[in-house]
Amino acid sequence: MALNRLSILGNPNIGVYVFVNDTIAIVPPGLTENEKKMIMETLNVELLETKIAGTIINGIMVAGNNNAVIVPRNILDEELEYLSSTLKKYGINTHVLESRHTALGNIILMNDKVCLLSPSVEEHEAKRIEDIAGVEVVRKTIMGLSIPGSLAVITNKGGVIHPDVSDEELSELESLLGFSLERATVNSGIPFIKTGLIANKYGALVGELTTGPEIMRIQRGLGVGD
Repeated sequence: MALNRLSILGNPNIGVYVFVNDTIAIVPPGLTENEKKMIMETLNVELLETKIAGTIINGIMVAGNNNAVIVPRNILDEELEYLSSTLKKYGINTHVLESRHTALGNIILMNDKVCLLSPSVEEHEAKRIEDIAGVEVVRKTIMGLSIPGSLAVITNKGGVIHPDVSDEELSELESLLGFSLERATVNSGIPFIKTGLIANKYGALVGELTTGPEIMRIQRGLGVGD
């Protein structure tokens, strides 16, 4: 696995802009050729270029795993048509979450086994996520906050999490996910790890301001270099 530093549109908060699984990355229009090349080569993915709900914060608006990409109800018709038809070619389902919530990347944390879902999401939508993404849905906060997707980044083999999570909750989460989690920060001390980290089974990209010790903790958590 490779790990590289990156800024997107001049911003080190790269996780805000990109959703990735093990096959594709959904990126906003306007990235430079070097930025696209870095994402494709480090994560071994094909790029899908689109806005989500007219915004470029794809990492905040989208959640998903290798089976399904979940988009918010305010996605524009042309965006949904492009994503649905393109993802279908890769065997990936597209699901529109009919919830009052739209920042799905913040309230959903998932891999191919488990989905940690904010308790504020409607019950019927939890069932639909289970069916379409093929996961066990667990409605859970982390550190008392209903934004599990902002507080951790996981793949199918490891993960990293906000540094202030308690020992007891860390142990509970590790038991639930089936692997160890590493406490970590990005971009020189930012605890909301998702803002500056994009990862899949092939590699990871961190924000340009991420320090050497932060990279070591992220590598340990995600198994980069194993």
